[in-house]
Amino acid sequence: MSQTAEALLQDLAHPHDDVIRAVRDVILSSDKAVQEGVKWNAPSYFTSEHFATFHLRGKSGVQVVLHLGAKARPGVDMPSNVSDPEKLLTWKGADRAVLHFADVAQVRRDKKAVLAILKQWLPHVVA
Repeated sequence: MSQTAEALLQDLAHPHDDVIRAVRDVILSSDKAVQEGVKWNAPSYFTSEHFATFHLRGKSGVQVVLHLGAKARPGVDMPSNVSDPEKLLTWKGADRAVLHFADVAQVRRDKKAVLAILKQWLPHVVA
């Protein structure tokens, strides 16, 4: 756990702190190479490039934006073919999708599906 991200969350006192912490545990457990930092004033996760960033300004629950870094990169294989049988992803483009979590019960219920999505997403993340 990044102390910078932890400090950010403590200062933020977000109403869905329990959901954020449950989701971050899932993301960090998705692969041993995943690290945590802060990007766009929110916890963000990376290997060779940032791929998942919390969106904390929503009014209901918590969102995690899956992406391939800060901006589109020509020639990068896009993950729009990620299998999502539980329909958890809301696609915002060929290289960007959002996961929404209403509560901790949903995080627990969807953990296996989210891990499957992240394992498909990570190979698309390149430096």
